[in-house]
Amino acid sequence: MVSKLLKILALGAFLTLNLNAKTIKEGVLTIATEGTYAPFSYYDDKNELKGYDVDIAREVAKKLNLKIEFLTAPWDAMLAAFDAGKADAVFNQVSVTDERKKKYDYAQPYTVVHGAIITHKDNDDIKSFDDLKGKKNADSATSNWAKVAASYGAQNVTVDSFSKSMELLVSKRVDTVVRDNIVFYDFIKQRPGAPVKIAAEGSDTDYTAPIVQKGNTELADQISKAIEELKNEGKLAEISIRYFGKDVSR
Repeated sequence: MVSKLLKILALGAFLTLNLNAKTIKEGVLTIATEGTYAPFSYYDDKNELKGYDVDIAREVAKKLNLKIEFLTAPWDAMLAAFDAGKADAVFNQVSVTDERKKKYDYAQPYTVVHGAIITHKDNDDIKSFDDLKGKKNADSATSNWAKVAASYGAQNVTVDSFSKSMELLVSKRVDTVVRDNIVFYDFIKQRPGAPVKIAAEGSDTDYTAPIVQKGNTELADQISKAIEELKNEGKLAEISIRYFGKDVSR
């Protein structure tokens, strides 16, 4: 029974690898992405797929002299399609984690992320994460960032979206919103007059990067080389500033 199962798994891996090889050979790079995750991957009012991750994927395909096609689906369905070999890579703010490294291979990161404490512009009391103790922080009940804030002693005020969190902060009904700095940059780009600021950033750094099928090191290396060239040419910074007003690529 075990031997039979191993043969089936081996056949599945063989088919996946050959699908990838066929796709590259035919000159098309198929990218999986959500398409509903602005400003990273979304459809605009003309039904055109845009976003920070999408634009980087397009530039990578150009570097590899490949045409590009996108497979869009919600997060779980997107990963299921990728796992089934229906795409060559995922560009969708996939965080680099040890757990995911067991299942996928990563190419070079293209986003650098820091945790940030967002406060009202009038608030000068908070200068570090240690200052969160006893403060009211707005976030959803299951958010990882809510857990971070709570670990420093903040009291969570439960909301169901980031926009609701920011509404409470702007109206001074809470003291903080703890999120990653990139989400803040997007918010302030959309609402440049909002009376909010980043009061402090965490020292820990997280990265997001493309993933490819486990063992497809050749494609991972090709994508990494393309990303490095785009970084050195200033193209990553250009795309980043277009969406966030800041360079979040390094």
